[in-house]
Amino acid sequence: MTRTTFLREVKDAVTPRATLLVLGVIALQLLFIASYVGALHDPKPRDVPFAVAAPEAAARQAVTRLERLPGSPLDPRAVADEATAREQIWDRDIGGALVLNPAGPADTLLVASGGGTVLATALEQLTTTLAKAERRTVRVVDVAPASPRDFNGLSSFYLVVGWCVGGYLCASILAIGTGARPANPRRAAIRLGTMALVSVAGGLGGALIVGPVLEALPGGVAALWGLGALITFAVGAATLALQGLFGIVGIGLAILLVVIAGNPSAGGAFPLPMLPPFWAAIGPALPPGAGTWAARSIAYFRGNDTLGALLVLSAWAAAGIVITLAAAALRERRAVERPA
Repeated sequence: MTRTTFLREVKDAVTPRATLLVLGVIALQLLFIASYVGALHDPKPRDVPFAVAAPEAAARQAVTRLERLPGSPLDPRAVADEATAREQIWDRDIGGALVLNPAGPADTLLVASGGGTVLATALEQLTTTLAKAERRTVRVVDVAPASPRDFNGLSSFYLVVGWCVGGYLCASILAIGTGARPANPRRAAIRLGTMALVSVAGGLGGALIVGPVLEALPGGVAALWGLGALITFAVGAATLALQGLFGIVGIGLAILLVVIAGNPSAGGAFPLPMLPPFWAAIGPALPPGAGTWAARSIAYFRGNDTLGALLVLSAWAAAGIVITLAAAALRERRAVERPA
C-alpha cells in the first residue's frame, strides 16, 4: 500500500468532522477530570453560616473568636437563643449553631446531617477542638438527622443525578433518532411534549424507589415526584435547545453543563460551604445543584427554602422550550428561503 493510498484511507476512516468531534471528546475528558478533582480533592469548610446562641456579651466574644479562625471556616452571627438557632437551621439559613452555657463548661452544638453528613462532622470536629482549648465540652444535637438508610446524606444527590441523566439522554435520543436538529417547529413541539411525558414517568419512578421501595429518603412521594419531573424536563429541554442551536455538538455542551460543571458543584458529595469558591458559586445555578438542594429540603427540612431552587429549574425549563422552538422556526425559515 502506497503512502498516498494509506493517507486516503485515513481520511476516509477519520473525516474532518469526526476529527473535530474526537478533539471535543478529549476536551470534555480533561474538563471532567479538572472539574471533579478541582472541586472535591480538598474539601474544607469555608464561611459556613453559623450561629452562636448566648447572652449578648458572651455571644459577641464568641463571634469575634470564630471570625478570626485561620482559613475563615465559619461565617458566625449571634442569635437570641437556642430556639432561634433551631428555627434558622430548619429554614436552611445556617449550617449549625453553638449554644453556650453561661452556667457551666458544657455547651451544645446544633447540626443538621440531613443537609450533609460531612459538613455536620466537620463542624463537630472544629467546635470540639476549640472547646478543648478552653477546657470546655460540646454535646452534639442533630436537629435534622439524615435517614439511617441515607449513607452520608448522598441519596438526594444520586436521585437528582439519575433524573438529570434521564433528561439529557432522552433528549439526545429524541433528536438524534431523526437528525441532530429539529426539522420544524411541529416536530420540536412533539419532542418537548414527549420529554414532558418521560419526565412525569421518571419523576414518579425515582420518588417511589427512594421512598417506599428502598426507604432511603423521608418526605412525601408527591413532592419528590413533582421535583423529579421538573428536573428531568429542565435538563431535557435544555439539551434539546442546545441540539437545536449546535447540532450534535449540543450533546457535548449539555454534558459539559450538567455532568462536568453541575455534578461536582451540586453540593452532593460535599455541601456547598465545603467546595472551592468557583464551584460553590455556580452550583446553585445549575440543575444538579438546584435539584439536590430542593430534594434535601423536601426530605429533611419540611420543604423549607425550595423556592429559589425551583425558580432556577423552571428558568432552565422555560429557556429550553423557547430556544428549542425558536431554533426550529429559524431553521425552517432558512430552509424555505434557501431555494429562493
